[in-house]
Amino acid sequence: MDVSATWRDASTTPYWLDTPDRPAARSALTADTHTDLLVVGGGFSGLWTALLAKERDPDRDVLLVEGDRIGWAASGRNGGFCSASLTHGRDNGAQRFPDEIETLERLGRENLAAIGETVQRYGIDCDYHLRDSLTVATEPYQVREMRDAATGFLDQDAVRARLDSPTFLGGYVEEGDLALVDPARLAWGLADAAERLGVRIAEHTRVSDLAKDGDRMRLRTDGGRTITAAHVALGTNAFPSLVKRVRLHTVPVYDYVLMTEPLSDAQLASIGWAGREGVDDAGNQFHYYRMTADRRILWGGYDAIYHFGRAVRPAYDQRTDTFEILARQFFATFPQLEGLRFSHRWGGAIDTCTRFFAFFGTAYDARVSYALGYTGLGVGATRFGARVMLDLLSGAHTELTELAMVRTKPLPFPPEPLAYAGIQATRVALAAADRHEGKRNLWLRGLDKVGLGFDS
Repeated sequence: MDVSATWRDASTTPYWLDTPDRPAARSALTADTHTDLLVVGGGFSGLWTALLAKERDPDRDVLLVEGDRIGWAASGRNGGFCSASLTHGRDNGAQRFPDEIETLERLGRENLAAIGETVQRYGIDCDYHLRDSLTVATEPYQVREMRDAATGFLDQDAVRARLDSPTFLGGYVEEGDLALVDPARLAWGLADAAERLGVRIAEHTRVSDLAKDGDRMRLRTDGGRTITAAHVALGTNAFPSLVKRVRLHTVPVYDYVLMTEPLSDAQLASIGWAGREGVDDAGNQFHYYRMTADRRILWGGYDAIYHFGRAVRPAYDQRTDTFEILARQFFATFPQLEGLRFSHRWGGAIDTCTRFFAFFGTAYDARVSYALGYTGLGVGATRFGARVMLDLLSGAHTELTELAMVRTKPLPFPPEPLAYAGIQATRVALAAADRHEGKRNLWLRGLDKVGLGFDS
């Protein structure tokens, strides 16, 4: 089978954005302006912040500016998994914040429920559905670990009854912790809802400078416009932060996705998947996959790529070596789908931090707030992050601002060339662990000990 032929002619536009229903771009900012709250970034982080700010205080003037298009970056090119977890899994959160993990789990479930309620209340048409999450084992040691630790364990026959692959040896199901969504339509719907409440939105308005100006903040755009604001919320995530002191706390890691053509009735019957679960596998270098409303399979992950210098560039959105790897792994997982082709291929940057979930803070005497480091959880966790940013700007002591998770920051990554060398060494070590029953070598154990990790 010529695997390259299955993806070579695929569209390089992210599937979610490749639709004639994409809203027309809003106008760029054409004059100097002032506002009570300026939100920088038109992805989920900024959109939730703007919407919640207006819901909290309808009289507050809120302006959101986006350097490109609403939802064009991570928010429009992810897998559409909206997780209840705020900590990249309970185990990761419990390891770092054992005393408040139950609170964080509760807040995550409440956050997911609130997203669904918002979608319903504003009539956002984004194919939002609660689903079970299914984690599959493809190595015997993973089965042993799951059998010992997981509730909802499924043996090989049980997991293949849900989704049939000869590579599946077992798995486990978690109920009620996941929604699947068309992420671009969610972003567009949030923008529309925010505008209906009175939020002003300017696209193609990139902010290049942030400075204090008396008791207000002054920001300049690449177009030469000046914005003065009482408060600023930064939702720039994978892009270099306007608060320079936190730039070492994240690295942009590129993740890649293939999307198949729609499955025929026979193809769908050959794999099952009646429950439409969101699926991932249990390796360090893991895949995530799901089915869309039009019966396509989204297949992504595994090959997380970091480029020297923390660069975020359009050229990095396409990587032929990774697409070839993903395609081969897809057909190894589902050999019964041989002959299926991929309609779309794309990549995008994830803002990764060393604890694998978001951190928060303020700058300029608490006139500016930020949330960074979502590490792939931003579809859901950005709403929680928006609440944190608004609480921090208000100066109030709330349940969220009192969390140790909010009051602490992860260890930063080192500067170059150490960051690049360390990340590449870690990628090699994680791949080796997957080949050797999950056993972590001295390098990985050392990173675990100091809390400076890396994951795909």
